[in-house]
Amino acid sequence: MKHLILYAHPNPNSFNHAILETTVKTLESKGQEVKVRDLYALDFNAILKGSDFEGFQSGNTPQDIKKEQEYISKADVITFIYPIWWTGLPAILKGYVDRVFSYGFAYQYGEDGNVIGLLKGKKGLIINTHGTPKEIYDANGMTDALKKTSDTGIFEFCGVEVTDHLLFGSVPVVDDETRKNMLSQIEGKLNSLFS
Repeated sequence: MKHLILYAHPNPNSFNHAILETTVKTLESKGQEVKVRDLYALDFNAILKGSDFEGFQSGNTPQDIKKEQEYISKADVITFIYPIWWTGLPAILKGYVDRVFSYGFAYQYGEDGNVIGLLKGKKGLIINTHGTPKEIYDANGMTDALKKTSDTGIFEFCGVEVTDHLLFGSVPVVDDETRKNMLSQIEGKLNSLFS
């Protein structure tokens, strides 16, 4: 399988980076093909402009967007790895979705007004970290809201089948043993999903 990982964290020493390394290593050890798009390292321009819309409508998609769409088109599995900031995606990843998952590429409207996901046949996985304890997010409905926003609102909207959405809480305050256990959970999940 061909995997595309969209990674969004500015600190190369972060736990998110450890998640990225674990994900790549686990998938490659199974003979899977992996491409990583590190949005901060790429300095991806996350600002959707009027000229982008003009390009989409005229069939002249801007080159930086076209390049990312080619990565998505070739992928069997799209994985998002990012921290939850202010109960949402980091701005750079939100901007990536705004610009790259564009109308006519990732989705379109049918004659009856229904949404048609144009990325059907692809699978999606999301791995998140956040500072709030998991129990609090579970109790106040935030875990479900995050899944609804990203799983349903982005992936499923575009026709991508969500395989799982892993959320790890209290990451800044837990000990290293707990973080190692989180990485083991990720490795186990990848092994069960992509054998």
